[in-house]
Formats: sequence, C-alpha cells, structure tokens
Amino acid sequence: MQNNVQAHPRSTLRRHFLLAVPAAALLAAGCGALPDKPSRATLYDFGPNLAAVAPAPAGAAQMPPIALAEIDASARLESTQLLYRLGYADANELRPYGQARWSLAPAQLLHQRLRDALAQRRTVLGAEEAAMLARTEGQVPDTLRVTLDEFSHYFESPAGSVGLVRLRATLIRRGSGGDRVMAQRSFAVQRPAPSADAAGGVKGLAAASDAAVAELVAWVDQLR
Repeated sequence: MQNNVQAHPRSTLRRHFLLAVPAAALLAAGCGALPDKPSRATLYDFGPNLAAVAPAPAGAAQMPPIALAEIDASARLESTQLLYRLGYADANELRPYGQARWSLAPAQLLHQRLRDALAQRRTVLGAEEAAMLARTEGQVPDTLRVTLDEFSHYFESPAGSVGLVRLRATLIRRGSGGDRVMAQRSFAVQRPAPSADAAGGVKGLAAASDAAVAELVAWVDQLR
C-alpha cells in the first residue's frame, strides 16, 4: 500500500520564499554594481569681455586696419583640455584635468580676446576680408601672426600656482617683392591662480591671457 503524501501549502510557500530571498539579494547586488552615469565635465572660458563693449578712450587715434591670422598652436593646445604642470615634480610633463574643459581650444579663446582688443582702435580683418580689400581698393593691410607656445596651470609648489601664457607675435607686410617681416617679439606672462584646482587655474590663465593681449596690442600700436 502506497502512502500519497501531499506537501502542506505552508511548506510550499516557505520553500518558495527561501529560494526567492537569495535571488533578490543577487539582483540588488547587481544593481549596486552598475556604474553611475558619467558626470559631465565643467566647461570654462575667459568670462565676459566687458572691455570689448566699452567705448574707445576720448581722443584715441584710429589706427590703420590690420589682418589677424588664426593663432597657431601645438596639437596639444588645439584640444579643449585644461592642462597643468607640476613644476616642483616634473615640469616637462603636461597633465590634463579630468573633469574640466575649455569651451573652445585655448588658441581660439585667445584669438577672440585679441581681435576684440585690436578692434578698439582699428578695423580687424580676416584673411578673406583682407584679400577682398586688396582687390577692391588696392589696400594691403599688414598681417599679425601669433603662435601660442604655452598655456598651462603651472604649480610652483603644491600650494602655489600660476596661469602661464607664452606666445610669439610676428607682424608681416606684403609688398610687390613678397612678404617682409616688420617685427617679431615673444611674450611670457603669468598671473597667480587663487586656488590649486581647475577653477583656480582658469582664473589665473584668463588673467594672464588678458595681460598678454594688452602687451601685444601696445606693441603693435607702437609699430604702426
């Protein structure tokens, strides 16, 4: 005689519950292991250029027009990375901040600043505009070429740092005999960074860029 024994409903529910608990724990652990959504890098620029909208000083003489070429830079400075150097450890190594970027490449930001500063006292032309002026009116403006050699947040010590900008400017005059270099000068400017992080480096570099632009414009004005 066979005894047919049926499992009690409560025993069945208990068994299912015990099986479900480890599965739920594994699922929860799996969810916790999922990577967080990548944080977006903070974008920086030089800030609003209030000097560009200010009227020219009273009595300021209008200078001849000038053609401003796009600023040349190394491949590393053509990216939007915000770079720093640890001068006290290895000044030869450029390092990028992980979660900070420029809104444009440094050469483009500097070009905008320089164009605005020159335009305070003269007409600033691009390459195509200068060529059109030469064709239509026979005027060939001098060309200003700038090369950006250094643009970094430079740490002199773990607690002390500056925004460092180095550039080289060349004024070229085009004549019937070809292009002639009128003058050339290098500029190196540094300004203190208020904090030892990306935000501090941006402020130091923005201040150094404005100072370098002011020196460059004053130099060009003396030559014209």
